[in-house]
Amino acid sequence: LSVGILPNVYNPPAGLCWDQLCTDPPVVDGDGPERNVDSVVTSFLEAAAAQAQQYRTNHILMTMGSDFHYENAHLWFKNLDKLIAHANARVRGCPQTPWCPRSPQTLRDSPLCPQQANGSRVHALYSTPSCYLRELHRANLTWPLKTDDFFPYSDGPHQFWTGFFSSRPALKGYERLSSGFLQICSQLEALAGPLAQDGPYGPGDSSALREAVAVAQHHDAVSGTERQHVADDYARQLAKGWDSCQVLVANALSLLGGTKEPLVFCNALNISVCPLSETSAQFTVILYNPLAWGVAWPVRLPVRGTSYAVTDPQGRPVASQVSRDSPKPPVPTEPPCPPCEPLTCPPQVVPVSGVTRWLRGGAGGAPGELLFQAWAPPLGFSTFGVKQLSLGAPWDPPRWPSGDPEPQIQNEHLRVLFDPITGHLREIQNLAKGFSLPVFQSFYWYNASTGDALCPQASGAYIFRPNASTPIPVAKRVATRLLKTALVQELHQNFSAWCSQVLRLRPGQPYLELEWTVGPIPVSDGLGKEVISRFETPLRTAGRFYTDSNGRQVLERRRDYRPTWNLNQSEPVAGNYYPVNTRIFIRDQKVQLTVLTDRSQGGSSILDGSLELMVSWGQRGGTPREGTPVTSPCPLQVHRRLLNDDNRGVAEPLDEPGDDGQGLVVRGRHLVLLDTAATAADQHRPQAQEMVTSPYVVLAPGPGPHLRQVSREGLGGHLRQVSREGSPGSPAPSLQFSGLRRALPPNLHLLTVEPRGAGTVLLRLEHLFERGESQNGSQPVTVDLTTLFSAFTITSVREMALGGDIPLHSVSRLLWTTATGTPKPRPVPKLDPRRVRLEPMEIRTFLASVQYWGGPEP
Repeated sequence: LSVGILPNVYNPPAGLCWDQLCTDPPVVDGDGPERNVDSVVTSFLEAAAAQAQQYRTNHILMTMGSDFHYENAHLWFKNLDKLIAHANARVRGCPQTPWCPRSPQTLRDSPLCPQQANGSRVHALYSTPSCYLRELHRANLTWPLKTDDFFPYSDGPHQFWTGFFSSRPALKGYERLSSGFLQICSQLEALAGPLAQDGPYGPGDSSALREAVAVAQHHDAVSGTERQHVADDYARQLAKGWDSCQVLVANALSLLGGTKEPLVFCNALNISVCPLSETSAQFTVILYNPLAWGVAWPVRLPVRGTSYAVTDPQGRPVASQVSRDSPKPPVPTEPPCPPCEPLTCPPQVVPVSGVTRWLRGGAGGAPGELLFQAWAPPLGFSTFGVKQLSLGAPWDPPRWPSGDPEPQIQNEHLRVLFDPITGHLREIQNLAKGFSLPVFQSFYWYNASTGDALCPQASGAYIFRPNASTPIPVAKRVATRLLKTALVQELHQNFSAWCSQVLRLRPGQPYLELEWTVGPIPVSDGLGKEVISRFETPLRTAGRFYTDSNGRQVLERRRDYRPTWNLNQSEPVAGNYYPVNTRIFIRDQKVQLTVLTDRSQGGSSILDGSLELMVSWGQRGGTPREGTPVTSPCPLQVHRRLLNDDNRGVAEPLDEPGDDGQGLVVRGRHLVLLDTAATAADQHRPQAQEMVTSPYVVLAPGPGPHLRQVSREGLGGHLRQVSREGSPGSPAPSLQFSGLRRALPPNLHLLTVEPRGAGTVLLRLEHLFERGESQNGSQPVTVDLTTLFSAFTITSVREMALGGDIPLHSVSRLLWTTATGTPKPRPVPKLDPRRVRLEPMEIRTFLASVQYWGGPEP
């Protein structure tokens, strides 16, 4: 990337602003007394000369516009046209075109633009970044190389733009969910073919959600730096996109599975609301897996019964405990065993927590939740039958026995210990590799600054500025409740009326799940609050911690340090916060502690051995308060609530009202992985991808038809598909389907499967690992595209640029001379779709012509 710094942020020079809200006089070039064109041009030329002193070539960018500009575009361009014409008139013989020419000559070498007696050698034209970049390249200079990024950014000693990393956490979470669901929608549209757009459930369309997700990427959308009514509209557009995509998903599942049962989408399962599962004695669960490898997934549904029988696609009972030897069963290749008697598993039903009951209010009334472990094949679905066996009140899980010396939860991978006095997390043990790490985790809040004598800057949607470096604990002791069943072990923590958490382990799960619920953040005390989840360990990290960049490359961060310039740290907390898109970790020579996030958040390691993430914030004016000193904090910022604006253009405090006007409540998840430093990437790379594109649950009413063993050749016949009996003469519905003939390895992600017109599918493959971070995962991967998919046959393939809009061979990249030398051009190798090789971190994009099974190419 070519990166530069503009002289005036991105604003026009002084006196040259012509928009609805600007106050500068327009350019008048008539002969009357109001004529000012000469002085305006002189001012423009002086600004250009001053700006040119700061740059290495005689081509400079002069930005004409700013935030909220071009409300009156006609006014802007009318004045710019006059400015360009009169500025160029001062250069005798210069071309008068106001546009970037196709083959421009550099100004210093152009015989058309001799210097005038008045010294003007400025030629102005409407340009583009591409034109500017071309001229920089033509200058043939040696350019400095920057390998770090620009975080954290500040425009003053106490004005760090690190608040937006966590602002509007609910919108950030919804955007992440929507992005994952868009992938599911696109995949099923491609796998089922054009009929998915107009199937038995009506017209379905992925474009509405695709556009809404794209709009939500705006730098004042998912960042949380918009006004409340604008944020509400972004969410409304996303919800509208979900509606049309769910119709498409239903059509595709019907076509691929051959069922005509009405499908039901439960969009509020995070607060245990699903009318179908709550009111039905028998129903069907379809689990779709958007990943390119098989996934074991915990299904959790609100129910009113006390015991249930669950059968898998082969008609076998789903056991109450997942086998340790096979948490992810392979795609079946042999005929399934005959159906057997359902297994009754009373511990599968657990009570809905008090916090969840409070959250859902009157939206749902199920007293319990049905738990079972499901599995779905790569890029496919599995269907499970659920039958209620008994009704009644769910059993009450026990609290800790009085005097229990060491409360704990455990599975075959991890043992997690808690302090019996305070109820906090105390230690994590990796049972598989035989080591442990003391880990303390709790919630804290920073008092948000409203400005002080040193600087009037307040904390706001953009700016994070705590008024003290020491956060205040939400609670020094927490109320706890322990739940242990064959399918899950949980410790419920209640920190306060507005902050709670569930720590959870399931069989086969190599990570500790932390499900936190924060809000409404109280502000009646007049204090703004920025809430963090903090992890403390004894690891000696030498001020270093690691965060991801857009879920891909991991960057090393050093506290109070910038790689390319000397830092005078003025904000020891905010000045060390970085964006965390999917993961943050700390490590020493042997051990690594990784935290995965379900949305973008701000995070840091304020002291050695610690991590913190901001989960939320809230603010009102108040005086600084000091909390209890803490050691080794590692924070993640999870929520914010502020009642002061930070004067960056929003003109509205970040005080989200929530549904009831009392303040926003947010629920999210952190996954904590403890591993050796040498092998940690083998876990966190695929697990982070599973968190970004999670499996999706769809329900259908009905008793769940009789199961029988059949073998079907439809849709590729790659998988023995267990089917339901259909009506005479109709194809039997399929209970299991995979869009791939074989699973991809865990270091290779199928990033995009998207229809692009009749008989054309856009494909992207992504290598998930970086060089050197894993002995096995960092190896190159080769895949055969021609035999990968089962739903269609690939007849031809073209490799495209990353955007999928132009062929790769048409891309001509500029080669830049840097301090490390000039890179050699890399020729595009001839594509062999049977042997597509991906190097670490590489993404390759293809446009494939496909032939669907069962008919001619559409």
